[in-house]
Amino acid sequence: MKKYVAEFFGTLVLVLLGCGTAMLVGCDAVNGGGYVLTAFAFGLVIVAMAYSIGNISGCHINPAVSLGVFISGGIKAKEMFCYWISQCLGALAGAGLLAGIFELGGVEDMTHGYGTNGLGGVNGSICAGLLVEFLLTFVFVLAIVGVTSKKGNHGSFAGLVIGFTLVLVHILGIGLTGTSVNPARSLGPAIVNAIINDTQALKDVWVFWVGPLAGAACAAYLYKFLEADEKKSE
Repeated sequence: MKKYVAEFFGTLVLVLLGCGTAMLVGCDAVNGGGYVLTAFAFGLVIVAMAYSIGNISGCHINPAVSLGVFISGGIKAKEMFCYWISQCLGALAGAGLLAGIFELGGVEDMTHGYGTNGLGGVNGSICAGLLVEFLLTFVFVLAIVGVTSKKGNHGSFAGLVIGFTLVLVHILGIGLTGTSVNPARSLGPAIVNAIINDTQALKDVWVFWVGPLAGAACAAYLYKFLEADEKKSE
């Protein structure tokens, strides 16, 4: 149970600080500095959580990462689904806290949607959005399964590698889809946005599940193939 509580808390913090930063600084081409600040906010949360709850739950705080770990043999199917539930609830709670802060405090939301992901940067193209999320998640999860594998043996540096990889994919993805690479991170803000603003915020949320999960699965299977090939050559 403790690892599920850790995943709930970690995902809450990710949405609270990552999406909260995006809401404050804005993420558009004119204010390019907002891209960098938001990218580092998400990445630094991962670093902080990796060194605080990593020894409890592995600090997935992302259903796509949990899927990759499952395929790699790190957790069982039942655990993965429990991780998913905890992560989604944590993301919803984080988005709810942001709504309380921004609405009650009268703070301007520069993104106009609690950090909700969208397809505006790809002109509403579902295919382009799926491709972006697939590729970014593929790179992110490949780095994770590689750096956390026994053969990787990066030890105490794993959290830094993962955090800065998330910064990297955000720098490209923010202007395209807002960068999800995390289905729970997309779902929580979308639900709160839909409730408060009565918008179509949930209309495209499936894109930010299918793309990341497919990318994570391909990354995990590719690493398994490469790792097995490496063992044979030895």
